[in-house]
Amino acid sequence: MKKKQIESVYVQSIVVPVPRKNLSRYKKWVNTIGPIWKENGALEVMDCIGDHVEKGDNTSYPRSVKLKSGEVVCIGWVTFKTKAQFKKAMDRVMDDPRLAEFMNPDDLFFDGMRFFWGGFKTLARF
Repeated sequence: MKKKQIESVYVQSIVVPVPRKNLSRYKKWVNTIGPIWKENGALEVMDCIGDHVEKGDNTSYPRSVKLKSGEVVCIGWVTFKTKAQFKKAMDRVMDDPRLAEFMNPDDLFFDGMRFFWGGFKTLARF
């Protein structure tokens, strides 16, 4: 049987601590930015809220963002065919006027100092 070629994608991900009292704002943000990513070439956009995210003894999602009482860890990712396509889209997405209401550093709905992100090349995809 011939093996199917696995298509490689570039994945940009985020991990963010969100105060539960700000979840409605976070949801509004992801529901605004998701379609903008898609308009700019994203293959997939996914945002998730922690459901089974326990604090580990050494490492864990809660430890990674220094999770505080009343917060929940959220993760998200966006995929593109290539890193170059992601980088091109990133500039357009961040400049999109529909995101203006979310860009005030004095009125963020999460602690930007504990938010982190990164880009990843595909190792395996099934």
